[in-house]
Amino acid sequence: MSDILALQTLLEQAGAARDKALAAHRHALASVQAAQVQAGQLAAYRLEYADRFGKQFQQSGAIELLQCYQGFMSRLDDAVTQQGHVVTQAAARADDAKATLLAAELRAASVQKLIERRTAEVTLRSDRREQKATDEFAARVAWQRLAAGGGPDALGFGAA
Repeated sequence: MSDILALQTLLEQAGAARDKALAAHRHALASVQAAQVQAGQLAAYRLEYADRFGKQFQQSGAIELLQCYQGFMSRLDDAVTQQGHVVTQAAARADDAKATLLAAELRAASVQKLIERRTAEVTLRSDRREQKATDEFAARVAWQRLAAGGGPDALGFGAA
């Protein structure tokens, strides 16, 4: 029985580790989503900026202003690329967190299954001991009846 108590403690620890891994996975997924939203916003802003100022330079514009526009567009492109890397890294962390979560869930499930198996073994041993005791008691009663002189009829084997 102390074996099962030790396994229960192990199950509690495995459950806590699983819960911690689940929280980390959820956090990682939220980070991926936030990074994706930010990447989308940057890409949309880049398109809007290019559309708004691109039309202005088609009509007329000073060289200095065009250089400023091109420099800013270059920095926007860099920001979009960088945010793409952030999304990729966040997705990799989310995958790692998912693998950790799956391992923690497997460990908790394994411990739970082991507890169930051990409990079934204890129950089976107890049932067998009880059956053995009942059989021994019935045999003793039968021998006592025979010894008391009842003969086979005392056991219910007599002629009907």
